[in-house]
Parts: sequence; structure tokens; C-alpha cells
Amino acid sequence: MKPKDLVALVDRLRSYPTEMEWFELKVNRYVPQEIGQYLSALANSACLARRPQGYLVFGVDDNTHAVVGTTFNPYSCKVKGNQDLLIWLTSGLEPKVGFDTNILDHPDGRVVLFRIDAAHGEPVCFQGTAYIREGGSKTELKKDATKARAIWTSRTDWSADICEDATMNDLDPEAILAARTQFKIKHQRQADQVDSWKDSTFLNKAKLTTHGRVTNSAILLLGKPESAVLISPSVAQVSWLLKDEHDGDLDYEHFGPPFLLQVDRVLKKIRNLLLRTLPSGTLFPQEIYQYEPWVIREALHNCIAHQDYGLSGRINLVERPSAVLLTNVGSFLPGTVENVIHQDAPPERYRNPFLAQAMVNLNMIDTQGGGIKRMFRLQVQRFFPLPDYDLSKPQRVAVSIRGEILDEQYTRLLMARTDLDLWQVVRLDKVQKGIKVTPEELRHLRSAGLVEGRYPRLFIAGHVARLTGQQARHIRYRGFDKQYYLDLILALIKEHGPVNRTKIDELLLDKLPEIMSEKQKKDKIHNLMSELSRKTLIINQGNKRVPLWQIIGEQTSLTKEDKD
Repeated sequence: MKPKDLVALVDRLRSYPTEMEWFELKVNRYVPQEIGQYLSALANSACLARRPQGYLVFGVDDNTHAVVGTTFNPYSCKVKGNQDLLIWLTSGLEPKVGFDTNILDHPDGRVVLFRIDAAHGEPVCFQGTAYIREGGSKTELKKDATKARAIWTSRTDWSADICEDATMNDLDPEAILAARTQFKIKHQRQADQVDSWKDSTFLNKAKLTTHGRVTNSAILLLGKPESAVLISPSVAQVSWLLKDEHDGDLDYEHFGPPFLLQVDRVLKKIRNLLLRTLPSGTLFPQEIYQYEPWVIREALHNCIAHQDYGLSGRINLVERPSAVLLTNVGSFLPGTVENVIHQDAPPERYRNPFLAQAMVNLNMIDTQGGGIKRMFRLQVQRFFPLPDYDLSKPQRVAVSIRGEILDEQYTRLLMARTDLDLWQVVRLDKVQKGIKVTPEELRHLRSAGLVEGRYPRLFIAGHVARLTGQQARHIRYRGFDKQYYLDLILALIKEHGPVNRTKIDELLLDKLPEIMSEKQKKDKIHNLMSELSRKTLIINQGNKRVPLWQIIGEQTSLTKEDKD
């Protein structure tokens, strides 16, 4: 906007009798944290008010609405760590809605104007918390479930939008033929009729076009490779990247539309090796491939169906020697994988409902939302680690599928305990991988007698160890009673004292539980030495920098060289 248009905008805002929920007037007080919170609140409130933008104005009295001027300069303002304010604000907002900042020379004084785009289909958060305006006040959105739900349901379905510049000629004939085949598999009652339908009729019935007009979903699934530009700035691309064990790049290839055909081409790039060095036992297969193709296919189809195409990102499939990582942009709508596993009904919300329905019709995904649960069950049946979902980054979903057996003894546990339900296996899978479980998960594992150890260092329980031949490993993980270690220390000092800490470490480090880290082991030894000292069983004849330990009553005269 031109300067005169921005001045006119400020005057329009001032003309309202009171502040509205989608704009805030301030004089000169600016606190960086509050500015970020206001940007979140105004974006969300503008969405509810069906306004394209929200506004934060400095230099205007919020009572009289008179322009009084401000000394605030957002371009020179710094935050903690000497970071630029505007960069800091941008990094704190999720999703990355647009906002701009203007300094205006209003006839009555200097004004600073923030304009932030309205939230769209998802609340805007600042540093992980979403805010909203209630009258003239700012509050957390979670306190008003009705408004939060209204923002979530405000999104229009991008995948159902008509691709204005596209025609039927932009669709790939081979992809349409493959779509007919998959449609007949999915809808067997209509299979005899499908071949008699014209392409336009078939695409309407498959929910890929609307009244004969090509949608964004049709471009994604059936479009010719060159048709991807028609949905710009959205990106229709799956990138396969091959990495070595040091994360170095070895090879790559990009795949555009039609995704219906490209998924198989992407999967053919993956090196699915035949594993032969597997656990012994008559029940366990002697040879098995690293990856179950259905699991990888389902994960990739989920990336396509749930990608947030408004974020202009691509789908990545990164292949490493023993794992495949798939990522897509957009938040994980169920919230957690645990919610998916517990839920026996279809998901309540889809990011791209039109695209999801089209993929169901083409036999690509399951509308009942059971795909992720089936991925987990197939990995359990193969005795492989379960998929790892990483939801730690905003607007990104990552799932890693491992192509190796991490723990042969753990695998035997799955073979022996066929009574374990999927949720118990999910929890045990975390223990196998050394992932910290929640207190609730720990309670369930302990009540089932499946794990031992002090939280968070857990290991498979003793009776399970006997069942699966892990007795020796169980003892190595559990370690010995504390008195055993105290007696060893006393014996060493009595026979060879005075001794320094290095000698004591040499004695105990390889005897402490294997599950402990090097630091944890040394901390444990420090605690044991402190206990012996408190009980006046040993004494330091050295100094604080170089302790030399001796049994009480057996002190010797140490030379200066000994103490140093």
C-alpha cells in the first residue's frame, strides 16, 4: 500500500467508536513478548471476524483514538541476545502467516502499523501458545473452545479448488487408465460399468473433477508432469534422496505429477536388501527384506494426502543404509500417534478432504483411518522396530521406518509373548530404542511385569528375560546390589591404598549396569565414595584436587609427591 493509503487505513480504524477484536491501539509502550502475543491474537480474531487482516497500531490513544505519536522503531529494536525484533517475531509465529510493518508520518504524529494476515484453518500461535482478543483484552485461545473450533473449521479445502487454467488435456492418459483400474478394484459393484464411461464421467464419479472442471487434486494425482506449474505457488513434488552412513549425499531424484504413477517409481528407488543375519529359532524367518513395501507405500500416500500445500513445501523420502525417513509439511492433525492407535473410528478432520476422498476412490488410502495402525501391526508381525513419528517441529511430520533389527533378544520377546496388545508393544518398542516413556506408560509396563530398572533407565524384566534367553543381559542391565560395589571399593583401598579415583573407576566402570551412560556411571561411583566417607570408613589423605583414599585407622604419612 502507498503511504497515503496506510494513513487512510489508520484513520478508518480510529473512526470506530471503540477498539474491535481485530485491531489494537497503543500509545508508546512496547514489550516484545506482548507484541508477539498480540500478533497471534489479532490474526485469530481477524479470522473469526472474517477480516483479511488484523492491525496493531502504535502512536494512537486507545481511549480518545487521537494520534499522539510514538518513539517506537521496530526496525532498530532488539530483543534478548541482540536479535532483531522483526526476525524474532517471525520465528515465534506458527504457522508462518504474513505480517508487515510500516512507519507512517501521519499529519498528527508518527505512527507504527503492524498488519498481520488472518489465520486460515489453523490458529496462529506465538512461541507455542495461541491467543485471542476478548473485547478489549488478550487471552489464551484454549480458554474458548468454541472460538478455537471455529478457526479450525474456517479453512477452505485447497484440494477441492478448481485449477482455473487447467483442462482435461493437462491430465496424463496413462494415469487416467491406471485410475480406472484402481477404481474398479475399490468399487467392485461398479466395475462392469467403468469401461463404458467417458473420461469426464469417470473423473466426476471418482471425485477428481467437479462438473467436468479440473481440481487441484486431479493435477496432483493424474496431471502431466508439466502441469505442476498450474497449481503454483503450491508444490507438487516428492524428492528421493540417498544418503550414506555419514549423512553424505549419494544420489537424488525429484518426482512430480501424476502421483498415482510416481509412488511406484519412487519405491523402486529404495534399496530393499534381503537380510540373512537374523535371530535363530524355528519360528523366525531366516531371510526377510528390510522393508515391507506396503508400509512404505502407506507412509508415502499419507504424506501426499495430509501435506499442507499452502505452505509450498515438498515431500521428502530420505533413504539411509538402515532406515527410510519420510517428511511432509503441515501439522499432525490427530495430535499424537497414541491418539491414532487408541482411536477405533475414522479421523474427525482431514486437511484435504477432497483429495483424501479421491485417494480412497483410487484405492490409495483407507478412509477408516486404519493405515497407521496397520503399519504398526505389520512391523510387529515382522519383529521389526515400529515406525518412529517425530512431531517435534511445528508444521512438519516425520516418520522413520527402520530396516534393521535393533535387539535380537527383544525380537524373541515378541515371538514368545504373542499375548501382548499393540499398545504394550508400542511402549516396549520405546524401551528397546532407549526412548523415554511417560510416567503413565511406565506404570502400565510395570503392572504387566515387562520392565525393571529405575526410571528413566529401563530394561526388560527378569521373568521375561528367562522366557526369552536374556538372563545374562538382564543381570548386566540391572547391575548388582549397592553393597557389592561398596565392598569392592573397600577391598581395593584396604589392599592397595591409598588409591586415587582413577583406580576406583578402573575397578567399577565395567561392573556397573550397561544401560547407564559413562557420566551416569561416574556419578554413581562418586555417590558410593561419598557414602563410605560419611560412614567414616574411608578418609581422603590427598587434597580436593587429587583425592587419595585410605581406610580409617590405616593412614600413612604421604609425601608431597604422593599428594600431587
